[in-house]
Amino acid sequence: MRAVLFPGQGSQFVGMASDFYKKYESVKKIFKVVDDTLGFSLSKIILEGPESELKLTKNTQPAIMTVGVSIFNVLKENFKFNLDKANFFAGHSLGEYTALVCSGSLTLERAAYLLYERGKSMQEAVPNGEGSMLAVLGMSMKELEEEINSLPKNAVCEIANDNCDGQIVVSGQKKIVEILNENLKKKKKRE
Repeated sequence: MRAVLFPGQGSQFVGMASDFYKKYESVKKIFKVVDDTLGFSLSKIILEGPESELKLTKNTQPAIMTVGVSIFNVLKENFKFNLDKANFFAGHSLGEYTALVCSGSLTLERAAYLLYERGKSMQEAVPNGEGSMLAVLGMSMKELEEEINSLPKNAVCEIANDNCDGQIVVSGQKKIVEILNENLKKKKKRE
């Protein structure tokens, strides 16, 4: 049994896939398709930055998908990995879109458009600098819920993702997430 997995948001950095971009024409073509679809040079943001632009959710999401699809295609075409025989394609959160493209269920153009619009919506949902997320490691859901319940009653802090045993992501008001983080550090639940 073979599975192909793709990463989610948070794995981005300026210059990611630059070696692939320089070496493989297929990667340049994928980047160009995404640039043409979006109507601006996401390629330039991915390869040259600035980091502040890449970190914008509206850019991060299609960027990670573009890089994932590029690497997948290089593995298939240039290294002859037989990835079409995979039993499962999956992705962590945003990586699900990359999995859909690589499995042939969604076009590259549609995914780029959807992720840009999805990212814009997520970015606009909370004013800049007011929201925050925190990955909490090594706690059960019940323990984390108890910690959240100990925060001020009018505070906004909720479980956003139950990624796996021992990794839960919370999101909410930046100040409240920072309080939760400090509380967990005091109890030696965070380093």
